[in-house]
Amino acid sequence: MNSLFNLIFYQPIYNLLLFLYKYLPGHDLGITIVVLTLIIRFILHPLSNYSLKNQKILTKLQPKILEIQKKYKDNKEEQTKATMELYQKEKINPFSGCLPLLLQLPILIALYQVFLKGLDPKIFNLISLGIINLSKPNIFLALATGFLQFFQTKISMALPKETAKQTDGFTKAFQNQMLYFFPVLAVFIVYKFGSVIGLYWIVSSLFSIWEQYKINKVYG
Repeated sequence: MNSLFNLIFYQPIYNLLLFLYKYLPGHDLGITIVVLTLIIRFILHPLSNYSLKNQKILTKLQPKILEIQKKYKDNKEEQTKATMELYQKEKINPFSGCLPLLLQLPILIALYQVFLKGLDPKIFNLISLGIINLSKPNIFLALATGFLQFFQTKISMALPKETAKQTDGFTKAFQNQMLYFFPVLAVFIVYKFGSVIGLYWIVSSLFSIWEQYKINKVYG
């Protein structure tokens, strides 16, 4: 299974990294990682865009779902039936957003393995732009990652006014915890595993913010 994973995911990503490092002007690993991250995110964009779209539509349906739950609070069978009818009417599958995320997962795992294990100093110059050692922690990259993760989480949790009014206190408290938990976790991970992960995370977060902004603009 491991050899199959390496053949399908790890090796192609590693070979692309080598190719970009060799042919991009300057042979700078930092710039190479930025370009590699953008290429992969653009390849995965149709999947992530589909997932974000479904997530946003489901969020907008929450007021109607809450109405159904109140109406049939003593009849779980009718509640489930009415909810499924709502999904059919809106032409939405509540589980459709999970598949794109699952398809992305092995690619992201391979990408992290390349960054954490595949950057041989004999092949790559780990000093980017002459000042950033990508193999070592960098507090500024870690803090920048945390800031962007905070902003990304905040806009992904943005709710339409009608939905926000009907959101219960527990859900709001949970969302507030996640709003601060993910950025703190991002800072910890980037500072622990080195600047190469931070550089990838920053570029990926900026891309995710762009994707989320587009979805929010279209679907409110």
